[in-house]
Amino acid sequence: MYCFEPSQLMQPDAAARHQGFVEASLAELAQDLARANIRLLVWQGEVIEALDALRAAYPLAGLWSHEETGNLASYARDRAVADWCRTHGVRWTELPQMGVVRRLPDRDHWNAEWEGFMAAEVAPLPATAPDLPLSVAALCGPPPLSPAPGAFQPGGRRAGVTVLRDFLDGRAAAYRGGISSPLKAPTACSRLSPYLAWGNVSIREVVRATRARAAELAELPAEQRPPRLLASLRAFESRLHWHCHFIQKLESEPSLEVRNMHRGYDGLREPDFDPVRFQAWARGETGVPLVDACMAMLTQTGWLNFRMRAMLMSFAAYPLWLHWREPGLHLARLFTDYEPGIHWPQVQMQSGVTGINAMRVYNPVKQARDHDPDGAFVRRWLPALRRVPDAWLFEPWKMPANVQAACGVLIGRDYPAPVVEPEQGLREARARMAEWRKRPGLKEEAQRVFLQHGSRKGPVRRKPRRKAAAPAPAQADLFDRAMENP
Repeated sequence: MYCFEPSQLMQPDAAARHQGFVEASLAELAQDLARANIRLLVWQGEVIEALDALRAAYPLAGLWSHEETGNLASYARDRAVADWCRTHGVRWTELPQMGVVRRLPDRDHWNAEWEGFMAAEVAPLPATAPDLPLSVAALCGPPPLSPAPGAFQPGGRRAGVTVLRDFLDGRAAAYRGGISSPLKAPTACSRLSPYLAWGNVSIREVVRATRARAAELAELPAEQRPPRLLASLRAFESRLHWHCHFIQKLESEPSLEVRNMHRGYDGLREPDFDPVRFQAWARGETGVPLVDACMAMLTQTGWLNFRMRAMLMSFAAYPLWLHWREPGLHLARLFTDYEPGIHWPQVQMQSGVTGINAMRVYNPVKQARDHDPDGAFVRRWLPALRRVPDAWLFEPWKMPANVQAACGVLIGRDYPAPVVEPEQGLREARARMAEWRKRPGLKEEAQRVFLQHGSRKGPVRRKPRRKAAAPAPAQADLFDRAMENP
């Protein structure tokens, strides 16, 4: 059974593009289950209502579901389901889907837990099973039809498996050198993120397939290996590890969706939120070409490579000085691959409020010169700038009036003037951050965050309670390294 729950679909991070991906996935799943004599039930309503209907129609042996790390609304829903199960004496079994650990006290042994989970065999698909009574099926609507193809990646397991195989067989060779460029990334990146986020493929499945492919390549003589493929696969595998690392943060602290990871940054930007700047950023009308081109691509396709996602969030947080919550919600609605556990810790990290990561300040003009030197990406997504000369393309507000007239692009008429000049905005933001970081108590709170969320290979030595003011050397070293090299 899959439930389309109004309480979840009405959340501010929900979007029609998410639902469309899920509907396409369910349409395919219904066909696959039918071959095993299993009927997919689709419930339009709250899950508690569905459970009541099921219990009235058929004695329940138990409830099985995937373990989920979702937003706060889904967390509240899960607690309501747990209460329902206790009330009715129904045993609820949640099956872990990734290397995320429930009720994890700290990160000391998390790496070993992750490796143990990934090493386990992938479960086989069932061959056949008895169907549920028609009386239950009658309560539910038919499985949704696959939506017509559009600009977004199509939902469904077949598409996910095809993308995985295509990547491992050849596209991955461009991974290491291509994932930062908005031009190369659409093919250099794996493009598996929506299939992982919505459960079409599992992280264990991808990790094991990647390792198997790398082992296969390692057996070949060097001259027979596709150039760069083995090194790229190893780099990709490290990113798969970070996938679960970030989701674990939200699992361990669900409130990260709405409050700063480091509480010492409460009040940093909240009082200065400027809705005019936010709307310009959200519409892709900041007047800064790379920012606007990235927002245009994301709006139309539902996908953007990681560096450009980070640049978008960094521009909102620093030059525009926007608190991360509203920009984070806007991006969540645009990402077809929205994964709350990755999204919210990343949004906070790019905004500089985790306390354990170095400031990630992306200059969009420099990023454009580094990753779109010929302007092909900007011109593709911003047709209004196609006739702007290369020398002015990334800073069109600096074009002399005669150049604007010659190319037929008047700033303020054909393309917006910048809502804030990037260099000036970055200088002001750095100064404000430096001043804020002089506040007492920030390092102590950062140590708490690091112990709960920081990545490490094994335990750190804790200091005795009576000497809490002075960190033990091993812990201090780890903490300092984390501050410099997140």
